[in-house]
Amino acid sequence: MATKNQNLSAYDKATIPNAKDFRFGIVVSEWNANITENLFKGAIDTLLEHGVVDSNIIHWQVPGSFELIYGGKKMQQQNVDAVIAIGSVIQGDTKHFDFVCEAVSQGIKDLNVLHETPVIFCLLTDNTMQQAIDRSGGKHGNKGVEAAIAAIKMAVLRKNS
Repeated sequence: MATKNQNLSAYDKATIPNAKDFRFGIVVSEWNANITENLFKGAIDTLLEHGVVDSNIIHWQVPGSFELIYGGKKMQQQNVDAVIAIGSVIQGDTKHFDFVCEAVSQGIKDLNVLHETPVIFCLLTDNTMQQAIDRSGGKHGNKGVEAAIAAIKMAVLRKNS
């Protein structure tokens, strides 16, 4: 696992630009809500910590991770500087996991290639519920924090390019 022996919430706060002038959209899957709500909390707390005004954050729920693609596309149309797509898919006994993970990965890639507003990939693709817990506020930190930092950096890149 890529996060083994790493804390996803560890970063140098001094290197992150103030994000007070940016607007962010966050699209969150309702599936595995115990995981996705922790990721959302990590993302929102991090954005606020770096100066984002609460009223400059749009939050939408979608039913599942597959729907993050459409939600992300519609969120790009909301005059935001970056979008964070948050979901959690946990391996089961069928190939459904593979199909959903591949589709969401490709869909979010397509949104980034086809449109000017960056979409940050915050989809946990874990083998077990424990791995998801560990990466959504557990022993490996919170991937939502990492996604928020990426969103701030990409908003700055978009503005400056």
